Amino acid sequence: MDYLILFISILFFVQILIPFVQKSLLWRRRQSLIRTLEQKRKSRVITLIHRQETLSLLGIPITRYIDIEDSEQVLNAIRMTPPHKAIDIILHTPGGLVLAAEQIAFALKLHEGKIRVIVPHYAMSGGTMIALASDKIIMSRAAALGSLDPVLGSPGIGYYPAASIVHALSVPNRNREDTTLILGDIAKKGLDQIYKSVFKLLSKHFDEKKASSLAFTLTQGRWTHDHPLFFEQVKDLGLPVTDNVPNEIYELMQLYSQPTRMRGGVEFIPSPYVAPAQKPKEKKE
Repeated sequence: MDYLILFISILFFVQILIPFVQKSLLWRRRQSLIRTLEQKRKSRVITLIHRQETLSLLGIPITRYIDIEDSEQVLNAIRMTPPHKAIDIILHTPGGLVLAAEQIAFALKLHEGKIRVIVPHYAMSGGTMIALASDKIIMSRAAALGSLDPVLGSPGIGYYPAASIVHALSVPNRNREDTTLILGDIAKKGLDQIYKSVFKLLSKHFDEKKASSLAFTLTQGRWTHDHPLFFEQVKDLGLPVTDNVPNEIYELMQLYSQPTRMRGGVEFIPSPYVAPAQKPKEKKE
């Protein structure tokens, strides 16, 4: 009986330790690949990757987004980078707090070295604002940026695009509540503030007329907030974009935790396929 209790106790502690050991090994693999990227690209590599993580043991999914803690860490990484050294920031995010995104974007804008933003899959909302601070956006042709119009509201009344709120206020209605009018006032201020911030970021690479036009397009509700701007559309807007994403970036993305699921929705053999060599055509005499 004592041996059985001892065995169960050891098994229990092993089950507790395994996630921590796995996390440590995963962290070491990330650091090794980041170091390889830095040496290859002669830059400081910073990751801002938000996926649905799971808490150890409990398995509870947590939705991540750009927050103040992220901005503190990214700003610290920028401060630790020599002034003229290039920075590669890898973005994979649905967006987040405007304050945090603006802090990161303007800190990158002030850095003297080259800034390259790499988007392997998507960088929406606040992620797009950070991308605008770069000298070059490197994204795959299937990757997406997004609109920068602010979204306002609360859990009680719901969340709505600021541009839609302003549009709704332009429709005559004598029975509007004070809260609606207040929300409309905040929406107008929000649109003006985000336009000015984006204009300042774009002024680094564009003349005043182009920066103003592009800032207006991105911030004033031309698209829905979750509308994807794919590579070709980003290129058509005139942003400095290329599609040569290094293979190491995709390898790095695989090292970030995914939520534990009973059955995966996507399966494939994880090896590249090489097209068979074609036989030379015989010449007719």
